[in-house]
Amino acid sequence: LPLNTVRHHLKELEEQDLVQYERQQRGVGAPSFAYRLTASGEALFPRRYEATLAGLLEELVNREGRAGTVAMLEARYTALTQQLEGQLAGATPPHRLAAIAKLLSDDGYMAEATVSGESGRLIEHNCAIQAVAERFPEICAAEAKFLGAVLGGEIHRERHILNGCSACEYRVHFNRPDPAAGATQGR
Repeated sequence: LPLNTVRHHLKELEEQDLVQYERQQRGVGAPSFAYRLTASGEALFPRRYEATLAGLLEELVNREGRAGTVAMLEARYTALTQQLEGQLAGATPPHRLAAIAKLLSDDGYMAEATVSGESGRLIEHNCAIQAVAERFPEICAAEAKFLGAVLGGEIHRERHILNGCSACEYRVHFNRPDPAAGATQGR
């Protein structure tokens, strides 16, 4: 390819936040540019985490039993709830829902949130841990419990990727002022 074509493609990739460059001076002459992938660029390449994680979880089931393994998976949401309690203290329900959607999107769930009056919707267009959820569907129940705890309302799952839907969709009723008071979930 001509050098100008390569530069053009690199500029487009940079504008999309897929690559970044560092200017380097190596001896005499014009500086060179060292390009590397950004985190967004790295995310485009396949990873083997799913197979590795599934294998580790199977080994954990063999050692600790299914209940111990599920408890470990649920502990992630318990820790996340505790972390978010301080960050979202005093936040309105719409702000909480937007913050949770961003957090989930950052984790790969492609989440979006909408609010209408005393209720809202959270849609996860991707399941970042689908292989885990298929083997341990209890993690989906833990997610719903987590959402109820941090959003301060009742959570009802209306669509579920594990049931063949294109997304997981939760309806949220913001009926409790105290998010630490608990939650109910629909299945």
